[in-house]
Amino acid sequence: MDHNVYPDNYIRGILTDIKSIAMVGASPVNVRPSYFAFKYLDQRGYDMIPVNPGQLGKAIAGKPFVGSLREIGRPIDMIDIFRGSAHAMPIVEEALTLPTLPKVIWMQLGVRDDDAAAKAEAAGIKVVMNRCPKIEYGRLTSEIQWVGVNSRTISAKRAPIPTMGMRLSLNRPSVAGGATAAADRAAHAQASKDRDGAA
Repeated sequence: MDHNVYPDNYIRGILTDIKSIAMVGASPVNVRPSYFAFKYLDQRGYDMIPVNPGQLGKAIAGKPFVGSLREIGRPIDMIDIFRGSAHAMPIVEEALTLPTLPKVIWMQLGVRDDDAAAKAEAAGIKVVMNRCPKIEYGRLTSEIQWVGVNSRTISAKRAPIPTMGMRLSLNRPSVAGGATAAADRAAHAQASKDRDGAA
């Protein structure tokens, strides 16, 4: 696997297939990037588990912190590493001791360890490095364009406003489907504008 460039289908397949994510290095501090990413993914229907031994007794979005991957006590689909690159190998090594291996090891923006990736891939685990699942989800579903964030495409054409029943790129239901609150808010805001303009 070339870890410099990931095909959209590879990322989309991961984000569609996984249901549970253990975020190692999550923070309950509401200005930290891990906090935003955790809440975003939780709001999109993923079963999120915050892992940080320094935050035991606290919670994010009602989800209590655990001290380690082993303390989760059930299979998890993806481990999202929100720690520096030096911590990637020990986290992968811990993951490889779990009774059920995760399907994916995801290293956040700025986190890359090719040796850890090779070790995980040798065990049959998919790996993504130096990417953020929150950003990738938003990019692939066009949610990122609805809030005006650069999509790496230069165009004056706006992304389509979500409509009732519209399915996003990850094949997750949006408006009225309940899995994407951001899509629901955008559609309801547009519907309100349309009603006000017609009156």
